[in-house]
Amino acid sequence: MKAVILAAGKGTRMKELTSELPKPMLRVQGTPILEHIVLGLKSAGVRDIFIITGFRADVVESYFGDGSKWGVRIQYGRQLVQDGTGKAPELAMEFVGASPFILTYGDILVKQETYARMIKRYNEDYFSGVVTVTGSQDVTKGGLVFFDEEFCLTQLVEKPSAEQIEQLRRDGWLKEGDTAWYNAGIYIFRPSLFEFTAKLQKSPRGEYELTDAIAGLIQTRHPLAGLRIEGRWVDVRDPEVLAQLEQGL
Repeated sequence: MKAVILAAGKGTRMKELTSELPKPMLRVQGTPILEHIVLGLKSAGVRDIFIITGFRADVVESYFGDGSKWGVRIQYGRQLVQDGTGKAPELAMEFVGASPFILTYGDILVKQETYARMIKRYNEDYFSGVVTVTGSQDVTKGGLVFFDEEFCLTQLVEKPSAEQIEQLRRDGWLKEGDTAWYNAGIYIFRPSLFEFTAKLQKSPRGEYELTDAIAGLIQTRHPLAGLRIEGRWVDVRDPEVLAQLEQGL
């Protein structure tokens, strides 16, 4: 198992905190977010890591070097045009080769054992990938994911509008009192993912969306397993979240 980390963005919602640093290099409890992720991957036995850099790529690359300080092997690719998460993983195609790989955003923090649980879930059957989710009763928070009785994906709806939510209720996808599952932004994929990223068209917001590639996998009946995140899951999206993490909240 290899790993690819998407760490190209500036993180504009962090305001002046990312004027000189890319968001994944902001520190939580004295350690860069990206380093927490690298250590978590290593704890799951992942030793080959590819980091996709962009804004202030030099900061990330000079800090981690070849990864030997952490007992891993790190390679890099630079996303020169920030045009979404759908095309960015393609920079790692040669690195991935024929191997399955964990794909994670560089600003999501989870308990270290999450990565090992993902690998265990992936190995339970023949899956084209694993999609992690978090649960909530609020159906307006993000990308909604739906599952069958084996907790394998049947549908993904990215940032549904009020009208789409109503339609999902009418069609029986959303039921009163049921848990709403949200895409948690950490995945395992086979290299077959790249067949679908290659076909992507830009979304209405002008970006290539990784979730469109995942929807393509679902539509062509590639089996994707779900896994609920246990314990901490934090999208370090703004200064308020960062401050709460520093306070240990």
